[in-house]
Amino acid sequence: MPSARSDEEKHDNPGISSGVQLDSRMSKTLHNGLEILELLTQHKYGLTITEIADGIGVHRTVADRLVRTLDAHRLCRRTENKRILLGSGLVSLASAVEQDLRELARPVLEELAETVEATAHLAVREGEDSVRALMVIEPRNSRAHVGFNAGQVDPINRGSAGLAMLAALPPRDGERPEVTRARERGFAVTSGEVTHSVTGISAAVPNRRPSDLVSIGLSVFDSSDEQKLGEAVMAAARRLGALLLR
Repeated sequence: MPSARSDEEKHDNPGISSGVQLDSRMSKTLHNGLEILELLTQHKYGLTITEIADGIGVHRTVADRLVRTLDAHRLCRRTENKRILLGSGLVSLASAVEQDLRELARPVLEELAETVEATAHLAVREGEDSVRALMVIEPRNSRAHVGFNAGQVDPINRGSAGLAMLAALPPRDGERPEVTRARERGFAVTSGEVTHSVTGISAAVPNRRPSDLVSIGLSVFDSSDEQKLGEAVMAAARRLGALLLR
């Protein structure tokens, strides 16, 4: 018969993991709480306590205690049907993150979105292997445009934002041909890699360190004038780069 374990111990099945390796110098409780928040970002309509427990690999009682603590800090909330959603407290925490970059980028993205009548976005490198959409600006006067939320995380080797960042680095053995092509053209293009039927066109903001790479891009349904869109993206990236050097 298996020996009993404490409530703080995880099941053998780790569920959905953030990829962070827990070691003896880290807080397991805080780690589990942060995993709950990361898990909830993937579920727009929320999760039950049981689903959260299964998702991060803890006992249901542990998940309930963690959720109550997060709820007290307004980082998550319970609906009437007992589903758990992200809370409004995250907005105030996020507002200070990369605030200078957001403030400088907003008018650049707004002008780009209105000029080409397409959704513009700002992406930042997150760790070695991912990029995150930091800001998304939709055009005000277009018949149809792509819509998605800021905060979306994608692999750095998929989608134009990540490929544009890789193209800003020295060539590497085995890199995708699209990265080499982006280095030659000054902008990256991918179709259907992140969202079906959507083409991404992105350029890296110049003069950034490898760990702080940033890209500006467009998400469009119609990429028939690819070169024109690429030139608009590169101009916006250069403009933001100049603002960041001031």
